[in-house]
Amino acid sequence: MIKFLIDKIKSFVLHKSMIRFVAVGYVNTLIGATIMFGLYNLAGCGYWLSSASSYLFASALSFFLNKRWTFENNERSAKQIAPFALNIAFCYFMAYSVAKPTIYYLLAAFEQSVRDNAALFVGMCIFTALNYCGQRFLVFNLQRRTNER
Repeated sequence: MIKFLIDKIKSFVLHKSMIRFVAVGYVNTLIGATIMFGLYNLAGCGYWLSSASSYLFASALSFFLNKRWTFENNERSAKQIAPFALNIAFCYFMAYSVAKPTIYYLLAAFEQSVRDNAALFVGMCIFTALNYCGQRFLVFNLQRRTNER
């Protein structure tokens, strides 16, 4: 039973789509983090504006890269835009709504800018995990397409 669970976890984590998703994620993270931390720390924008602006831009790039390369999906894009946008919105609000109060509680003794930067980083991590699952199993439905072949 344990070997079965380990094999299932390994096949999920080492799945080709996960490796490609991580590669696309590096590009998106570099671009998105630059926008987010730049807006927050250099332009003086707030927590929500900085993170939302970053995700709007990076999500558009993510849609095209993940659709074609990561999940090898050639279905009509128009049918997938609404589910993709809903997935991004759900993941964004869940990740950043959880990250900020959690980090503010854990780092209560630190300055607001330290807490906000830490919350932005933790939000990125939570978002990535939720977003992968949403894109793989809901938006581009890799499992369904594999079973249809």
